[in-house]
Amino acid sequence: MELQQKLDLIFDVDAVLRGEGAEAPILRARSPVLVNMAEEAMKEGSSLLRPKVIYQEFAVEGVRHERLLLNGGQTLEGKLLVQHLATAKTVCIVLCTIGEALERRVSRIWEANMVYALALDGVGSAAVEALANAACQYFEKQAAEKGMQVSIPLSPGMVDWPVEEGQPQIFRLLGEAGAAVRLTPSCIMIPRKSLTMILGIGAEMKSAGRPCDICAMRERCRYQDHYAAHAPSRPHPLSRAENRGGAIAHGILLPAPSRSPQF
Repeated sequence: MELQQKLDLIFDVDAVLRGEGAEAPILRARSPVLVNMAEEAMKEGSSLLRPKVIYQEFAVEGVRHERLLLNGGQTLEGKLLVQHLATAKTVCIVLCTIGEALERRVSRIWEANMVYALALDGVGSAAVEALANAACQYFEKQAAEKGMQVSIPLSPGMVDWPVEEGQPQIFRLLGEAGAAVRLTPSCIMIPRKSLTMILGIGAEMKSAGRPCDICAMRERCRYQDHYAAHAPSRPHPLSRAENRGGAIAHGILLPAPSRSPQF
């Protein structure tokens, strides 16, 4: 089902620069022109966002080997999931997307103004990250009102849950509700500025630790220090990630640029 609650997408220019793959402090010092361009892209890109959160909840009926048994005969498989969600009462399958409008704009201007198009693409990455953060906070609040806790967000592409295994499971569980985003045979989501995650909800959920610790990119991600410094007591998603498999931090799969620059 689609989340009807309006969520605030909170992000700044530094998030846009990280969305471009840049280190914001360095870019501010060396190339203020690109920072100004990111600011302009943020103004335009904000009008092109069509945020949507799709989710489905399933009761956890048991655990068997590396499989969570859900109501309705459904299952979730993966060592990572069992490690973190075995004590969950329910799991919430979440899909976030900002729609296609921004990506279409990037494609139209790419050949004529690649640098600005990349900045606009960075707005999309920052926006879907902000959307996922807001969704996590929403589900946390709903759970807390019932005396429940929420796990850290888990996404395909994290350690012990490959993208090619996790994404098909998520889209199978979302069913027709997930039709707003298409999953290709190579597990790329269309629109690309989309991400998926699973949250465990229960009275005794353990939310200790950081999603960065179980991220497949943890050995080479340049943004870990940023997220460690800015994370709340229980971290929410995200940093940069690729729509099929790539950098992930704070737990959730984020897309790479809609197109790759050719130098």
